[in-house]
Amino acid sequence: MSFIDTVKELAKKERKKIVLPEGSDPRVIKAASMVIAEGIADIVIIGNKDEILKLADGADISNAEIIDPLTSPKLQEYSQFFYELRKNKGVTIEQAKEIVKDHVYFATMMVKMGEADGVVSGAIHSTSDTLRPALQIIKTAPNVKLVSAFFIMVVPDTTFGENGVLLYADSGLVENPDAEQLSEIAVSSANTFKLLVGAVPKVAMLSYSTKGSASSELTDKVIKATELAKQKAPDTLIDGEMQGDAALIPSVAKSKAPGSPVAGMANVLIFPDLNCGNIAYKLTERLAKAEAYGPITQGLAKPINDLSRGCKAEDIVGVVAITCVQAQYSK
Repeated sequence: MSFIDTVKELAKKERKKIVLPEGSDPRVIKAASMVIAEGIADIVIIGNKDEILKLADGADISNAEIIDPLTSPKLQEYSQFFYELRKNKGVTIEQAKEIVKDHVYFATMMVKMGEADGVVSGAIHSTSDTLRPALQIIKTAPNVKLVSAFFIMVVPDTTFGENGVLLYADSGLVENPDAEQLSEIAVSSANTFKLLVGAVPKVAMLSYSTKGSASSELTDKVIKATELAKQKAPDTLIDGEMQGDAALIPSVAKSKAPGSPVAGMANVLIFPDLNCGNIAYKLTERLAKAEAYGPITQGLAKPINDLSRGCKAEDIVGVVAITCVQAQYSK
């Protein structure tokens, strides 16, 4: 069974309600029909009902709940809650009402108020437009200091990772983490990998240096982050700093990092900054013909997940399934 099929089966065991705030996009409507048909989740679509039904064009969304914020009886309640939440930031009640009419904000408020379990957006919204409401309304999970993003990479015909499944972080959100933030990303990613893949995470803290083969401010950051991550998660296999080949290839690991509990076997790759992580995931996707699921957020109290604006309906289905499993865990 493939990674995403496994995640779908996990999602079906405890169905969650996921909100899709981009009801004006036909890919979203198609994805909603596929999720419902497969029994992965209950779906709420945000938008004008007549326009959504027209876009459906034969796709069966009869079991989806459609909500238009402009006519919703919840608008006043949500506006008042958002005002109370943000009045210290200068938001007026009038502004709150206008903000909550925004589809992504409305969807996020549904999760905050316990009327849905997660949000999947980003087909037509930027990452900042998707995550800003989450950071303002949902905020971080208990004992988590940082929200970050990852990709699950499924690489065909390879023994790397966990039967070809690897987690890349941060590949979508935190631009230039310091050592403390990098350690947070490592620990969160290990927990996420165990949750979604069901395997023991082996976390490699990547650098252009392996075990002191080079020394600079850049390598020092990764070395410090590795130390901090090990302190925070002493029972998790985390090691670094190491180069990509040392992380993945046993023969290279034996030469460059003998005795490492991670080198040559890594399935969670932590990149020193967003440049590295984003470039790496796109190269892996194209050159290795890998499936890339993400960017998925981690560290929020409730799952609010982003999509690539170039996504297909099938990609949205996959992220909905992942969001369901995260919601099962976050409860």
